[in-house]
Amino acid sequence: MTVKPKVPMRVRLATLLLPPLGLILLWRSSQVGLFRKLFGTFGVLLYCIVYAALIIWLLLRFTPLEVEWRGGFPPVLTFHKTHPNYEAVEAHRARRTEGPATLATNAPIALSCYWSGFRGPNRDGHYTELPIRTNWPAAGLRPLWRQPIGGGYASFAIGEGHAFTIEQRRESEAITCYEVETGRELWARSYPAFFTESMGGEGPRATPTYDEGRIYSLGATGELYCLDAATGNVLWRKNILTENGAMNLTWAQSASPLVVEEKLIVAPGGANGKSVVAYHKISGERIWGSLNEDAAYSSPMRVTLAGQPQLLVAVLDRVVGLKIEDGSVLWEFPWTVQMNNRNVAQPVILATNRFLLSAGYGTGCVAVEVTRSENGFAAREAWRNKNLKNKFNSSVFMEGHVYGLDENILACIDAGTGARRWKAGRYDYGQVLVAGGQLIVLCGNGDLAIVLATPEKHEELVRFPAVSGKTWNHPAIGGGYLLVRNALEMACFDIAAGR
Repeated sequence: MTVKPKVPMRVRLATLLLPPLGLILLWRSSQVGLFRKLFGTFGVLLYCIVYAALIIWLLLRFTPLEVEWRGGFPPVLTFHKTHPNYEAVEAHRARRTEGPATLATNAPIALSCYWSGFRGPNRDGHYTELPIRTNWPAAGLRPLWRQPIGGGYASFAIGEGHAFTIEQRRESEAITCYEVETGRELWARSYPAFFTESMGGEGPRATPTYDEGRIYSLGATGELYCLDAATGNVLWRKNILTENGAMNLTWAQSASPLVVEEKLIVAPGGANGKSVVAYHKISGERIWGSLNEDAAYSSPMRVTLAGQPQLLVAVLDRVVGLKIEDGSVLWEFPWTVQMNNRNVAQPVILATNRFLLSAGYGTGCVAVEVTRSENGFAAREAWRNKNLKNKFNSSVFMEGHVYGLDENILACIDAGTGARRWKAGRYDYGQVLVAGGQLIVLCGNGDLAIVLATPEKHEELVRFPAVSGKTWNHPAIGGGYLLVRNALEMACFDIAAGR
C-alpha cells in the first residue's frame, strides 16, 4: 500500500496561516473606489476557490484523504476509501487453510444448485427455492461468518454447498471456491491479470456461472476459464477479446457467461459476427457468432417472449432477440444510453411478451412489446418515461409492479403504464432482490435492508451494517443462505425460515 509522505510542521503552518493573511490583505486593498471594490470582490471569490483547491490538493497529497466515486456526482472526499486489503486476505487464508481441506458432507444445502449464477437462475433477482425469514430482529441479522476478500465487483454462483466468485489478488485474478456454511476457502485458481480505472478501481466485474460440476468465469480483461468445480483444475480457457478481435470496454468485461443447453454464451463485442458468441460448454469449441456491434455491460439472458425461447442481449445501441440455435436475429429495438454510455442494468421481464429497459444518466425507462406474426417477430415501444433510472443496478418485477433504484432512491412503478407509485428511501447505488415476497436491498454503503414489496407505500422494516465500505456487488442466495461481498470483505447470513 502507498504511504503518503509526512508534511513538515512549517509547511502545515504556511498552508493554514498564509492564505488567510493574503485574503485579508486582498480585501483591505480593494476598499478604495467602486472599480477596486468590484475587482476586489471578484478577486476574493477567485482567491477562495484557489485556496480551497490548494487545501484539498495538499490533503490528498499528504494525508490519507482520498477521492472515491460512489455512483453519483460529484465524488466524495473520504479518509476511509474502500481498498482491497491483500495482506488481510493472505493472513486470513493462511490461518484457515491449515490442516486437511475436507469438504462438508452433512450440509443441508449440499445438493443445492439453485442460485447458479448472476442474479439467480433466471437472472431476474428472484429467490424462490426455500421460504425465508422476513421478521429480522431490529438490531439486524448476525452473520454466520465474515472475512476479508479480494477486490472486484463480482457476485457469487452457488452450487452443491459451495460459493464461487472471482476477485483481484494483487497482480492476479483469482477464481475462488468457498464453503457456504463456514466461509472456508477450498481452492483458488489464479492467473496474471490486472484491470483498474479511476472511477471503479481495480478488479474483475463479471459473476461466474455454475453448471453441472463446472465453473465458467470471465475476467476483466477477457480471460474465460472453464474449471472443475470440485478441484479448480482448468478444463479449458481462452481470451474472448483476443479470439474475437474485440476491444475491452471502459469499465472492463462485465457480462456474466450464460449456459443454455450445450452452449456457453458470451458477449465480447467483436466485429464480423463476433459480437455475441456461443462456445460448446464442454469442449470450448466455437458453435456460432452473431452481430457486429460493440458490447454493453449487461449480461445475456435466456427468456421466452411471444412464445419463442431466445437470447435477450443488449449491445452498444440496441437490444436484440437471438435464436438460441444459431444466433440469428429474431427482432431488434433501438436503445441508446445518454452521455455516451451503454446499457448496464438487466432487462426485466414484465409479461409473456413485454420487458423493461432502464438506464441512468437521464435516460429513463421503456417497456418493449414483442409480437409474432406470419412475417416474423417485431418489437415496439409500449410506454416510456423517466420514472425509473437504473444506473448500474437492476430492478425486479413482482405482481404487476417494478421495484428498483431510481439513481440512488428506491422507487415503485406500475409495469402496465409506467406510472410511479412511490419513490422514497436512499440506498446509495446498491442492488435489489426479491425473496419471501419482500425486497432485500444491499445498499451502496454495505448496509443490508428488508423493505415491504407493496405499491401502497415505502416501508423499510430493518436496516443494519452487513459489510464495510462501498458495495456495488449483487447479493446471492442459495439454500437459505444470503451471501454479500464488496472489494474488502464478505459475509454470510442464514435467512431460511425455521432453521
